[in-house]
Amino acid sequence: MNAAQSIKILPARAASITVAGTGSAAPAPLACDRNSLAGSVTQRACAFCGSRVILYPIADALHLVHGPIGCAAYTWDIRGAQSSGSQLFRNSFSTDLQEMDVIYGGEKKLGAALRELIARHSPKAAFVYSTCIVGLIGDDVEAICKEVSAATGIPVIPVASEGFKGTKKTGYRAACDAVYRLIGTGDIGDLPPVSINLLGDFNIAGETWVIRDYFKRMGVHVVATLTGDGRVDAIRRCHGAKLNLVQCSGSMTSLAKMLEKDHGIPFRRVSFFGIEDMSAALYEVAAFFAPQDPGLPGRTQTVVREEIEKLMPELRRYREKLAGKKAAIYVGGAFKAFSLVRALRTLGMTTALVGTQTGDKDDYEMLRQMCDPGTVIVDDSNPLELAKFCLEKDVDLFIGGVKERPIAYKLGIGFCDHNHERKEALAGYVGMLNFAREVYASVMSPVWQYTPRRAQRHAPRHHEEAAA
Repeated sequence: MNAAQSIKILPARAASITVAGTGSAAPAPLACDRNSLAGSVTQRACAFCGSRVILYPIADALHLVHGPIGCAAYTWDIRGAQSSGSQLFRNSFSTDLQEMDVIYGGEKKLGAALRELIARHSPKAAFVYSTCIVGLIGDDVEAICKEVSAATGIPVIPVASEGFKGTKKTGYRAACDAVYRLIGTGDIGDLPPVSINLLGDFNIAGETWVIRDYFKRMGVHVVATLTGDGRVDAIRRCHGAKLNLVQCSGSMTSLAKMLEKDHGIPFRRVSFFGIEDMSAALYEVAAFFAPQDPGLPGRTQTVVREEIEKLMPELRRYREKLAGKKAAIYVGGAFKAFSLVRALRTLGMTTALVGTQTGDKDDYEMLRQMCDPGTVIVDDSNPLELAKFCLEKDVDLFIGGVKERPIAYKLGIGFCDHNHERKEALAGYVGMLNFAREVYASVMSPVWQYTPRRAQRHAPRHHEEAAA
């Protein structure tokens, strides 16, 4: 029995795993969008973490974690988000609840902490995150926030992010509900008619600046980014935009629906990863605003052509070396998974395994249709499952986040970080080139010939390829 055969799948997890393109009958929908199976050691994070990572990049706001110090430490600086100005968001403030606070309540401590921090840092707004212990002891965070807001004159917004409430996706909704309290409170009189918001882009490694530049060259005004390089004043008036682009659909679709319902702003689900999806996003915006600006489609075509012409020669060289290699993908949102499947195809690679933490039935049906026959598709996977399928498929590369990195390295597989901790921009056309370089360096590294499982596949010629 080999290593893959020795790893058993929990019977209750079987419905959350499928294989693309097998069987003549229509496959049953993948079981998804539900609580994680107890004992499966899910790769998901808690509701608190979900809300924290969404709101964290709002740079000129105060972010205060109401709870034990461990919660604040766990989520400190976990996004590679960058700011063009204020660095206040990079601080991890906490009320540091102790045993006596749990017994007698932490409301006084929270009020004192807010007043001190607001006086010291003069933020534009403050977000207060409730953790599990706060939900258990029953602190009235809403009341304290109202009291401090009245005293200081800035919005102090509670985030109902108690970790036990649900999954990371639950935290996404709590974050959207919180930030929505700011929206509609700013002046929109000077906004141009061709204007958009970017939702679900977090300026990882400066990616928001890359995307904003494309739209600037097209002649499209970006009102606000929620939440990458975010500013409270911009968020206040984002209801004046005419179109919302939702990049991370799992995190921001609920906010887009609220803006559509209350302010009549339509939204489009897009992706800024990979050549195909980046181009499609730009062209979709151009088509939407063409009646107001007939020259926009032509300018968009120029931007796309100029960017592709710059990167294609180098991409072709990488494709020659990477053709036929296999990859595993496990990411948070489904739209990122779609883009990665297409981007790998651009590089001549195939996807052997793909999974997400927050996908729904429609997302997995899309993956089933776009993936090659035999591709394993999983929802809310765990380390043992991921290891089993990587071994069975003998993949050359694992694309995931910080929690998947140890799995890949222990198996002797190259790893590409495509999560929010990374420091390399992977969105936009320049991001596709960065992605190709990272994939090539990871897959073709000579180090893999020294791993017993892969020694036979990686012959000495590998040194020559890596040096090419």
